[in-house]
Amino acid sequence: MSAPMEILMIGGGDGRSRRHWPDEAKARIVAETLRPGATVDEVARRHGLNSNHLSSWRTLARKGKLVLPAPRDAVEFAAMVVAPPDGGPPPPETTGPEIVVGAVAVRLEPGASAERIAAIVRALAAGR
Repeated sequence: MSAPMEILMIGGGDGRSRRHWPDEAKARIVAETLRPGATVDEVARRHGLNSNHLSSWRTLARKGKLVLPAPRDAVEFAAMVVAPPDGGPPPPETTGPEIVVGAVAVRLEPGASAERIAAIVRALAAGR
């Protein structure tokens, strides 16, 4: 179940009111535009937004100024080798990225993309 969305109305000097969208709401709406088949126009219309306004939020997200929620349905699986902590053969040497969360270490292939690394980090965080 998703959390309720709060929109603050701010009165303008011209008698009109403007909506102030919390960053969490902006991020959820921008994330909707990234789903397969979704369009900025359709998502903007559904939320009563101007398409240009939503596009500016997408730009903020691309620049890292708006943090998007982890995708609900995009789960990526990676091959995993489980070795006993003692007495087993040492893991193969790697020059790729390594993600360590508690007692779990995930070693990726050299040249792993940022998208792949981010997906694995999100999956590890979701399991905590």
